[in-house]
Amino acid sequence: MLTVNELKDLIKALDESNVDELKFEQEGSKLVLRKQKEVQVVGQAPVAIQQTAAPTPVVPHASPTQAAQAPQTSKSEGEKVQVTQATNDNLHTITSPMVGTFYSAPSPDSDPYVLKGDQVQANSVVCIVEAMKLMNEIEAEVSGKIVEILAENGELVEYGQPLFVVEPA
Repeated sequence: MLTVNELKDLIKALDESNVDELKFEQEGSKLVLRKQKEVQVVGQAPVAIQQTAAPTPVVPHASPTQAAQAPQTSKSEGEKVQVTQATNDNLHTITSPMVGTFYSAPSPDSDPYVLKGDQVQANSVVCIVEAMKLMNEIEAEVSGKIVEILAENGELVEYGQPLFVVEPA
């Protein structure tokens, strides 16, 4: 198992290199580190920009799943900025209440809870965030129409990360 310092060294080395992804396996533990890719934000209100320093480490629990990809836009080689969704008076953003893995459906062979354009009620389940092997159902919080889905199935999400944009009814 890697120590915290060894993990920090790996992250730093990845950040300073031109390699986009690093996969590491040792004694049954798997580690995937990926540089965050550029994501285009189209048709939304102006966004606030916040500096970020290094790639996000991802430690999948069973098999390598999709790595964390928080919305980002790249300025130049080595310099990245994280895009945070701005609040808009007529839109509601559903955010992750915890750090975990985002799942859009109750099981891999099931249909997603919601799709873009679906109508939801305040108590409608819109996704699951798995944290420490517990499946936490996330509710819409407001009644309205799903305007945007901001997270990918299997993606690692952070506390407070925007997951959905809802236009209240």
